[in-house]
Amino acid sequence: MNFFYRLFGHWNTVRKHRREVRRLCFKCGLYWQGLTHDLSKYSPIEFFNGVKYYSGKQSPHVSERKENGYSAAWLHHKAHNKHHCDYWLDNITGETESVEMPRKYLIEMVCDRVAASKCYLGESYTDRAPRDYYLSHFNEGRIHATSRYYLHLFLFELAENGEEGMLQLIQSYLKNN
Repeated sequence: MNFFYRLFGHWNTVRKHRREVRRLCFKCGLYWQGLTHDLSKYSPIEFFNGVKYYSGKQSPHVSERKENGYSAAWLHHKAHNKHHCDYWLDNITGETESVEMPRKYLIEMVCDRVAASKCYLGESYTDRAPRDYYLSHFNEGRIHATSRYYLHLFLFELAENGEEGMLQLIQSYLKNN
């Protein structure tokens, strides 16, 4: 792949992803999260590594990790975005422990997961895909038990009753809590 193909491909993927997260966040009433979601992806470390490792089929972090043993872009991203459960890890007692995520970031994480599945899967996306990805890729120790409960609840609601069912459940959760 030539540089310009990767440049425009990565830029377009980020743009599409952010637009979908914004749409979902706005439906949940989280306007600020929708507007500011993933702005760090335009920082030099994230953007240029994203271009270098762009494939269009998976996150550039995966390819960067394969080549280097770690992803500098991911380390930057998770440290600057509160919608990632990795942001909420702390060394409280000498051991790394997860901290419960505030509701608005938890919901932004759900919107992020749905949008990422839509961007990477394209036409083959189904409402089960975000849940299936979560079940096969998440380390439960990296997310607080309460945050994990609600993440499961929303992703399973999406899988069983579609996006509108999930959004109604999220709106009820935000209103009642």
